[in-house]
Amino acid sequence: MRATSNLLFSILLSATISFILPMILIGILLGCSLILGILPYGISLLGEQAAAMIFEILAIFGNGKPFAGVITLGITSCIVGILFDLFNFYRYRTFGD
Repeated sequence: MRATSNLLFSILLSATISFILPMILIGILLGCSLILGILPYGISLLGEQAAAMIFEILAIFGNGKPFAGVITLGITSCIVGILFDLFNFYRYRTFGD
C-alpha cells in the first residue's frame, strides 16, 4: 500500500511539473521577445519576428490556435514525464536494494 501511494504521489508531482514547465519556458521566450520588440535601433524588428515565429509554431501544434498549441505541448510533456517516472519506479523496484 505504501509503494502505491508513493507511486501515485510521484506521478502526480511529475505530471504537474512536466505540464507547467513548457508553459513557463514558452512564456519566458515570448516575454523576452516582446521586451526586445520595445527596444529601439533595429532590435525591435528582431523581437517582433521572434514573437511571430513563436506564435506560428504554437499555431501549428494547436491547429491554428496558439493557446491550444501551448496546451498540446504541455499535455505531451506531461505524458512523457509520467512515462519517465513509471520507468524509474519500475527500474528502482526491479534493480533496487
